[in-house]
Amino acid sequence: MSIASREVQMTPAAHRILDAASELYYVRGINSVGMDLVAEQAGTTKKTIYDRFGSKDGLVVAYLEARARRWQAHVHEHLAAAPEAGVERAVAVIDALETWLAAGSRGCGFVNAYAELSSQSAAATRVVRQEKQWIRDLFSSLLAEAGVADPEALGRQLAIIHEGAIVELTAGGSQQALDDARRAVRSLISAGSD
Repeated sequence: MSIASREVQMTPAAHRILDAASELYYVRGINSVGMDLVAEQAGTTKKTIYDRFGSKDGLVVAYLEARARRWQAHVHEHLAAAPEAGVERAVAVIDALETWLAAGSRGCGFVNAYAELSSQSAAATRVVRQEKQWIRDLFSSLLAEAGVADPEALGRQLAIIHEGAIVELTAGGSQQALDDARRAVRSLISAGSD
């Protein structure tokens, strides 16, 4: 299921809170950011945060859902400019990843959140896993459009390439990671089409 379909109406204060939390959580890490700092950055009070989001966990889930919506919209923009069907649609997801990562230095916000919260927040873990499922499903559907045999299995493999490219680029420092990912996507699809 696309997380984009679950966006809810928010007050202007809630938007400011979510924007501040999103920046702070991604840059500094979720566990190192307290509600006082979020309130200060948002120009509001902790009471307003709790009124709008219920708890820090509620704010973290809202952050992850908003990040997923932005990411999914970003990918769909790239896909809209890609050819109708074929290998290049899957490669367009890697192109989207490249422009997405250009705006952030800490890699995947979902993986970062999972590393911090997997044992603390079932709700946050659920959002992270839904986003990862979304990317697997996206690759599978693009491969099905292209007529590739066993698009689900190959979609899972492309998702692994996608995730590995993030780690190799950010933590690994490899400037060739995304070009290597594009070559791997093309090679696997070509092998899967034989």
